Amino acid sequence: MTPTPGSAGPTDAETPPPAELPYEVGRFTPAERWVHRATAWLMGACVVTAAILYVPQFAEAVGRRELVVRVHEICGVLLPVPLLVGLVSRALRADLARLNRFLPYDRTWLRSALRRDPEPRPAGKFNAGQKVYAGWIAGAVLVMLGTGLLMWFTHLAPIEVRIGSTFVHDWLSLAVGIVIAGHVWMAFGDPEARRGMRTGSVGRPWAKREHPLWEPELDEE
Repeated sequence: MTPTPGSAGPTDAETPPPAELPYEVGRFTPAERWVHRATAWLMGACVVTAAILYVPQFAEAVGRRELVVRVHEICGVLLPVPLLVGLVSRALRADLARLNRFLPYDRTWLRSALRRDPEPRPAGKFNAGQKVYAGWIAGAVLVMLGTGLLMWFTHLAPIEVRIGSTFVHDWLSLAVGIVIAGHVWMAFGDPEARRGMRTGSVGRPWAKREHPLWEPELDEE
């Protein structure tokens, strides 16, 4: 039987094609990128000036030790400032909460990373390695700030405490330099991650591959 006009049932209607997922997805807001960039510059200045102060060859080449000491002290004191200012950003506070939560799948990620397992690793917006790095560097900065202040303001503590502070400050600064070098090395190995911090956006395929538990959340935003 030939259907008359207007008699087509619901099953005869054309089904609209599913909406395509956007290729570019947002990862970091301008405020988050500013905090990261400002902190990186201050940390870089601390590392470079520390190397000049403690490596004789660098000290001889640069000279002006008093100026280098002042730059090191000022950058060290200012190091927490970008993060404190950035706390006005809701997105930054949300990401700090993510970094502060170590979930069961993070342990799976770490085990897989230690075994160098090539299979995809479960990760939210931040993987377990990024969470460990963030927690360690935050603690190290606080210790470096405290010991640095004791070295700067010598009247705050007796000489025995200042000697201990100098020991901790010097060796922890070496550890910080090594860890930051590893962080930069890993970043250079992942251009898409660098683009996310530089522009705020990443490709959805990268998000699905590297952060598979975060990628579905993008559809809910």
